[in-house]
Order: sequence, then C-alpha cells, then structure tokens
Amino acid sequence: MNPAAAPVPGWQVAVTARSLHLPGIDPDASIPGLTPAGTDPACPPDRAHELLGRKGLLGKDAATRLALCAVHRALGLPPGRRQPPGSPDPTVAVVASSNLGNLGTVVSIVRSVRSGQRKEISPLAAPRASSNVIASAVAIWFGFGGPNLMLCSGATSGADAVLAGALLLRAGRAAKVIVVGAEPADEVAAALYARRRDPRAAPLREGAACVILQPADEAGAGAVLVGPAQLTAAGDEGAGDGGTGLPDCWGDLYGAHGIAQTAVAAALASQRRAGPVRIVCGDQADGWRRLDVWSAWRAS
Repeated sequence: MNPAAAPVPGWQVAVTARSLHLPGIDPDASIPGLTPAGTDPACPPDRAHELLGRKGLLGKDAATRLALCAVHRALGLPPGRRQPPGSPDPTVAVVASSNLGNLGTVVSIVRSVRSGQRKEISPLAAPRASSNVIASAVAIWFGFGGPNLMLCSGATSGADAVLAGALLLRAGRAAKVIVVGAEPADEVAAALYARRRDPRAAPLREGAACVILQPADEAGAGAVLVGPAQLTAAGDEGAGDGGTGLPDCWGDLYGAHGIAQTAVAAALASQRRAGPVRIVCGDQADGWRRLDVWSAWRAS
C-alpha cells in the first residue's frame, strides 16, 4: 500500500461487488477474508458446469468460461442458476480484458486452413474467433444490454478496463458496469506469453477476476471508491514499485491482473477501513497504470 491524495470529486465511482476465480489457488490462504465464508474452490474451465450449469457452455473457450464464473460469483448467484430470463438490461455495461483469451481458437483455425482441412473447422469455432467473444458472451449469458467493450492492451489491460468502466459511468452511458478479466494457460497462450520482454514477469496463471462498478451515491454499505488513474511511460524502471501487488504464488494473470488487484484492494480497503490502497499494474514494455482505492466511509 502506498499513500495517495484524497479522492477527486469527479471520480466518485464505487466497487460494489468483486470476485476472484483462480483454479488451484486459495486466495484466503494468502490474504484472509478475500472470499465470502463457505465459498467453494474455483473450478477449472472444464468443470465450469459445476458453477454455471451445463446448458450453453458447449463451444465456449477456457477464458470465456472463467470469465462467466467470475461474474457469476460477483453477482452472488448460487451454483447452477443464471440471471432471470427477460429482455437485456440496457443500463448494465460489460468491459472485459484479456490478451490471450481466444488465441488458441484462432491458431487452431489457421492451422486447419493451412493444412487444407477447412471442412474440419467446427461452426462453433467462428464465434470464438471474434476478439470480443468474452465481453459479448458475458453480456448474452447474464442479459446485460448496455455498452460492450473488450480491451487487449497488454500488461495494463486490467487496470485500463477498470478505468474504461469508470468512464462509462461518468459519461452516463451505464448505471452499472461489469468489469471482468480472464486468461487461459493453454499451450498457445503459454507460448505467446513466454515471448514477453519483461524479465520480471511471473509465470502465466489461468484465472479470472471481476469487479462491479456503480456511481458512489448509489452504492450501499461496504462499497469502496476507485480512481483517479495515471499512466506512466514504458521503460520507467521504478514505475512499477510502491503499489499493492498480488502474492507471488498466484503468478501473472496478465489481462486479468489489474482487475484482480482492484478486487484485492477493495477487500483490503473495506475490511480495514484504511486507504488509499494504490494499484500499480503493467510492465517495463507496456508502461504502468496506477489506480487508487479508498474506503467509502473514510472518503466521505
């Protein structure tokens, strides 16, 4: 944690719900109190039906399944239950972040085309090849009809997504924003991730995280405030220091990293009623994004 200035009046955006969906990791073992009591361990993408139910998962890639699980948990839905059916809610926006999410699908399609096996490409693969597949899948699955954005901006992508969500609220484009990040750790994702230029990069971690943003004046008890943001240029050796990081054993969530940091910072600010908690997300190649989180009662 790092001291920061008091909240700026124009940045009164609150984190009203959060979740971490990290298969193979117990978040509370590293930072107690991150998940609600009685929460089941995060299921891997091939067992996403245990949380989401079986219907509708056919053809969805690992990152999309992880993102759906993270949003499901952030909404507080019980296992197997989706949002009530009805018309999409135009007041709820989705901002998703992933740098490697559907690359396995894209590579598979390209390999099939190059080998002359076009007929072997499944019709279900076409939607997965869209760069916006995670954001659109979340919106369709839960009935969110507001703005729908996908960010793939490298190491700062997760924090960029939180910032984009805050901007949608400030502009009046949405009353609630679902910000979700997810990364797979399949063969293609791991190979591309290994080509990153940051020598300090931790191993790629499969997982997802979600924060739900709303205007602060509509947030209930326990919400925390997020913003403002600062972008630091790439190559600044000391720019990545001084912020709240994730435990080393969690690895690097890459496109979901900044969202996971925001979820952790929100938990810390809420539980300890202390703040601000500074998030520093990025690397030497892509630059750094800083965000600050305050306890709502302290900022009032």
